[in-house]
Amino acid sequence: MYTILLVDDEKWVRTALRHMIARTGLPFKVEEECTNGLDALDFLQNHPVDLVMTDVRMAVMDGLTFVTELANGDYPTDCIMVSGYDDFKYVQHALRSGVFDYLLKPVELDDMKACLEKWLEHRLKQEADKQRANSVESKVDSSGLSTIEKVIQYVKSKVPGDVTLSEAAEHVHLNPSYLSKLFKDKMDQNFMDFVLDIRMNEAKRLLERTSLRVTEISDRLGYSDITYFSNIFKRKTGVPPSEYRKQQQR
Repeated sequence: MYTILLVDDEKWVRTALRHMIARTGLPFKVEEECTNGLDALDFLQNHPVDLVMTDVRMAVMDGLTFVTELANGDYPTDCIMVSGYDDFKYVQHALRSGVFDYLLKPVELDDMKACLEKWLEHRLKQEADKQRANSVESKVDSSGLSTIEKVIQYVKSKVPGDVTLSEAAEHVHLNPSYLSKLFKDKMDQNFMDFVLDIRMNEAKRLLERTSLRVTEISDRLGYSDITYFSNIFKRKTGVPPSEYRKQQQR
């Protein structure tokens, strides 16, 4: 099954799209729903999906800004824009930002099915191309272990800051998509989760062994928003940073 992220600020629209996707009978499932582009980007940081369907007009971060951020960031996913605004400038912007396709509301079942079938053909071709590329690259490094070791050392050298998949791939002279797959195969963990674990382990070390304030630790680790940092830390450890420090001092 291929996974889809729905991004629309109207719940009834997301529900209608979810049902229509299911009715196509194609191998897709909706993994998550978000109400704006910013929430979608946060979700994609640690939960990659195969395909994103997004509206144009949304509060906080609209669809056009969202697809631009997708194109400029490390989000290995395709995007289909869904909008009721039949205006060529939106189509132009979407296509320039790398959007795979564009559907107009109200979306008909036949249009949805045709769009998803088109994406499936595109994806199968991509996977075939990747297999050929992987075959060539595997001759250079048959096990991949030495490459992964280099990546791990590179990530650790970047702590306490963040490091992107593209940066790591450039460091070892590989395609980001290939490195992502290789890393998951060898480490049984995706690259972004590994980086997050490294950063959270450093956060725990600083909480245990220093008197730095939580805000200072957040800044040191490259998080400008302390609330975002605290939420990630709690998700990983089960407790907020301040509570974790108290537990270690008992």
